[in-house]
Amino acid sequence: MKKGLLIVSLFLAAFAGNFAHAQVSESPELAARIKDEGLNNSQIEEISQYMTDLLGSRLTASQQKRRAEKLVVAKLNELGFSNPRTEFAIEFTRGGWDVVKTYAAMTTPYYCAFSVNPKAWSGSTKGLVKGECVVFDVQSKEDIAKYKGKIAGRILLMPSTQSYDINFNPLATRYTEEQLQGLTIDNRANTNINPAGPPRNAAPRQMMDRAAQMELQQLTRELLASEKPLCVVTGRGAFNVPSGTGVSYKVGDPEPTPEIMMPIEDHGRMVRLIQNGQKVEMELELINKFTNDQEVHNVYAEIPGTDPKLKDEIVLLGGHFDSWHGGTGAADNASGCIVMIEAMRILKTLGFKPKRTIRLALWGGEEQGLYGSRGYSEQFLQKEGKKLPGYDKFALYLNMDNGSGRFRGIYLERNDAAFPFFEAWKKYIESLGFNYLSPRNTGSTDHVNFSRIGLPAYQFIQDALEYNRTYHTIMDTYERLSLTDLKLDATIVAWLAACAANDPNKIPSREMPQQAQRMPF
Repeated sequence: MKKGLLIVSLFLAAFAGNFAHAQVSESPELAARIKDEGLNNSQIEEISQYMTDLLGSRLTASQQKRRAEKLVVAKLNELGFSNPRTEFAIEFTRGGWDVVKTYAAMTTPYYCAFSVNPKAWSGSTKGLVKGECVVFDVQSKEDIAKYKGKIAGRILLMPSTQSYDINFNPLATRYTEEQLQGLTIDNRANTNINPAGPPRNAAPRQMMDRAAQMELQQLTRELLASEKPLCVVTGRGAFNVPSGTGVSYKVGDPEPTPEIMMPIEDHGRMVRLIQNGQKVEMELELINKFTNDQEVHNVYAEIPGTDPKLKDEIVLLGGHFDSWHGGTGAADNASGCIVMIEAMRILKTLGFKPKRTIRLALWGGEEQGLYGSRGYSEQFLQKEGKKLPGYDKFALYLNMDNGSGRFRGIYLERNDAAFPFFEAWKKYIESLGFNYLSPRNTGSTDHVNFSRIGLPAYQFIQDALEYNRTYHTIMDTYERLSLTDLKLDATIVAWLAACAANDPNKIPSREMPQQAQRMPF
């Protein structure tokens, strides 16, 4: 080997060796203390009851959400965190909306009270109203004409779009070892993803279909506004549990038609009765309150950094604080907030002095489009493609938003540089079941607002439990939480936050193409 090549080879070997050992795990003594506090002195149960039973539902910009923000700031003060506060994140043109009263029952051919959930931002009835039900099936512009003059004062049952088949699989599930091993396989070579959208040759047809659908929706809204039916009823949600969603509305629009969600069993019963020639009547009283509150707020608190050079860098822990309005948003996503608060409490109780600042962020407006985390990103990290001062101070974001299931590992968003860090950090928490590092992306929640601009922001691999059966429904309440799993999750987060806060290095950010930075809304 030539002398020059030998020098280069030795340099590369030395660099590789240094890089392999650059990531630093905190001590096994600290790991033991975190595990003891998190598993033997946990406050998960108390915090869980506070965040669900006491706070109630937390729809974005609602008065209920504003009440909850004040209460959670008080709790963070009680726990001794630094500077608990609520801050404006971003504008929200829908404004506030709160449920005051919801009542619905079938009165003909017999009486039966129903469990229903009003659609968020839908209107109110004029007191207690009664009317005949009709099936309202609009599939084309031609269908609009047949309903003109025939639906005023009626209750409209939308066509059934969901059915229930007996399911012989367990309601709650955990990952198998085979499934978890599968997540560790890099799937980039097996996918053909265009982050900018669908293939160009498919766009014209899709755009036409979308345009026709939007036109039909607009004509339907105009028909409802002119005819003024008493209410629109949609069937969605199995096990006699209605789900939750919202209607299109912004501050200043006329109040929308009252709309409710009803379980598919009850909705289907009325549709079948009508189709079999029976007259069906209902009575309803829906009172919903609109407020001109056009702000999304986030809640923050910190454990301040102590190192003169690193204290301005941020290790961010978060989950979304807002929920839909039917339940108390327990699994979606009080659970994420509970875990992050408890992780902070563990470190605070132990007197841990991080080199970097550890910041708690409870986001608003996730359910309507990741508003709160987007506002944070645009305020502090990057706006319109220009990096802000906080970008280079960003060390790590850990997000939780998949229910209360146990952490089994983490998705590393195709950031190969993150693997050595988590390999080093997970050494002392593998005994808690945290074993799997996946190179894959996972989407649809707040970490996306950071990972899309190249920052290290990750969501955990979690056991599903019964999440898909209960989230966004009136059944998303305290009993949906697995307190044992939440204890483990908070302990894992506390350890990872401690490691990230004190590691001399931080996970490198990635340069992202502009098309990959676009949000899907």
